[in-house]
Amino acid sequence: AFSKTVTKDNSLAVGYFQRGFVYLQLEMYEEALSDYQMAFSHLRQNPFIDYKQLGLRHILYAWEVLYSTAAAQCRLQQWQEARVTLDKAVVWRPEGRTAMLALALEQVQNHLFLEPMQVPLGELFRPRKKEIEQLDSKDFLGKPKVISSIIPNDEYIGFEPLRPQKQGFYEPSADAVR
Repeated sequence: AFSKTVTKDNSLAVGYFQRGFVYLQLEMYEEALSDYQMAFSHLRQNPFIDYKQLGLRHILYAWEVLYSTAAAQCRLQQWQEARVTLDKAVVWRPEGRTAMLALALEQVQNHLFLEPMQVPLGELFRPRKKEIEQLDSKDFLGKPKVISSIIPNDEYIGFEPLRPQKQGFYEPSADAVR
């Protein structure tokens, strides 16, 4: 499902983030690392993206993506890269997360795996009700009507204002007058 999501909207950072977490659970570490890197690049230098506007009650922070990237690098035994990534996460961190990242740096130095961050369980994408109501098809043109012409032998099909104008075409013939 996450693969279909990022195929339809390849700028959805949270889609890559969630798929990366699933790949880690499935022990597909290279794919997880790639998805976390894509998620970080799709943050576009923003410290976070708030997905509440789209119906997902979650804020994706850049430091969380970097932390999870380091977790994937640990699984791949890339300890030095994981340390560099965590140093980068310290720059992006909010004020209250310093202790957590310091503990993570210590774990990486001791070659211990990190547990990746994830969207809280139970948080699902639910579009707002007014957006779903607009998905119903609407008939803007109405029912088609057959209209016959009052001009004898008229074979024109189309809108009357677009009819090519011909000299004397609209004058009734002598037979029609009788």
